Amino acid sequence: MLRLVIATTNQHKIGEIRELLADLPIELVTLGEWPGSPVAEETGATFAENARAKALHYAAITGELTVAEDSGLEIAALGGRPGVESARFGGPAASYPEKFALIYDALARSGSADRTARFVCALALARGDAVLFEARGTVEGTIAPEPKGTAGFGYDPIFFYPAWGITLAEAGERKSRVSHRAAAFRELARYLERHAG
Repeated sequence: MLRLVIATTNQHKIGEIRELLADLPIELVTLGEWPGSPVAEETGATFAENARAKALHYAAITGELTVAEDSGLEIAALGGRPGVESARFGGPAASYPEKFALIYDALARSGSADRTARFVCALALARGDAVLFEARGTVEGTIAPEPKGTAGFGYDPIFFYPAWGITLAEAGERKSRVSHRAAAFRELARYLERHAG
């Protein structure tokens, strides 16, 4: 059976990815099988650059087919921030409630009434020193007036999805129908069905 390394240590993401690829006849493994592996540096200017770098980094370490993703929140009134700095926004020790407070403060100081935002996920599939496949998924929404919901993770409580009238943290299992990560990994699933083996 084909093995695929999920190159993240974020347990929330691993759970989502396992669900999204559950129908494929592949064995999904995590970086836990390679304890002590050096962490890939995320120095790219775009989500796609970071995804490629991480996929190649961990493919070299594991010697296996590896998928990595980079994702985050882009807010129009903040010039696309936090963007690729989403996970590190406010400093490495900042909690998500602290990140939310920084975002609401920055929006207030921006003087803009625009609350348009999007989640972006870029993924890359690599083996050896070659990137075999890339995909990008987005979901469009706005910044909620206040955080709501406990079902999601990351920035989900402040991301309002207008079509449903709720935040993604209130969406529960429905999130996988529309999320940026789901869109990108559905493309990967189609690729693996056609080409991998």
